[in-house]
Amino acid sequence: MAFVTRFAPSPTGPLHLGHAYSAILAHDMARAQGGRFLLRMEDTDLERCTPAHAAAILDDLAWLGLCWDGPVLHQSQHIARYNAALAPLAAAGLLYPCGCTRSDIRAALAAPQEGVAHAVYPGTCRGRPLHSRQPEDALRLDLAAALRGLDPMPGFAETGPAHGGQHRIDPTQAQTTIGDVVLSRKGEDIVAYFLASALDDAHQQITHVVRGEDLFDFTPVQVMLLHLLGLPVPTYHHHRLIRDEAGKRLAKRDDARALAKFRAEGASPQDIRRMVGL
Repeated sequence: MAFVTRFAPSPTGPLHLGHAYSAILAHDMARAQGGRFLLRMEDTDLERCTPAHAAAILDDLAWLGLCWDGPVLHQSQHIARYNAALAPLAAAGLLYPCGCTRSDIRAALAAPQEGVAHAVYPGTCRGRPLHSRQPEDALRLDLAAALRGLDPMPGFAETGPAHGGQHRIDPTQAQTTIGDVVLSRKGEDIVAYFLASALDDAHQQITHVVRGEDLFDFTPVQVMLLHLLGLPVPTYHHHRLIRDEAGKRLAKRDDARALAKFRAEGASPQDIRRMVGL
């Protein structure tokens, strides 16, 4: 089977050194295997994602000397496909409407980040029937019900430096650390990172997901969703994070380490590789 991986940034700000490391690593792994490197814009948050940021990302990647295979996939153009995937989960009784605070639900739709606590949902709306859904309600996955339907528990292969090996979903750990994740919000037509990212990995026939180790703990819920939907589970490679002098993970708001700034100061792509340890 061909090696296919991807870089999937959210166009909400400039790329920094951490993004450069992830993109270069995925690109180089694919090329070393004679495989394909794809690019995906995870731009379902229409309030924060902009065409200008997307264009800047393409410019930075090209400057780094990275080339991707085929057209760029923009998640904002595939909302209907993501929503269609909810139907079999609903038919299996695995979804319920949630009318909890809008800000909490919006936060739950984004990709998790290191240093930002993931609050496990207490189940306030669990037990509500789907037919009671109101226009502004989100849809949550009933994790306990989903886990009960899995026998044996699905697993995944990991090749990253910190978690390498075979892993199987631990039901107790999943319920205590992940909980009933939000999958979509109907009123704003937003699909959660957990669902859209997993669906696109299958849609793009990704064989190896290369991404930061801050996402490792949330891989089981994506593996479970893929399993429930009858989709292939890729191999995962969760790499180390690029950190600042204080050991903190870089963020898009940290413009001091934006690639555009290094470029403006005369850095070369080879300099960036050296900065991130490649």
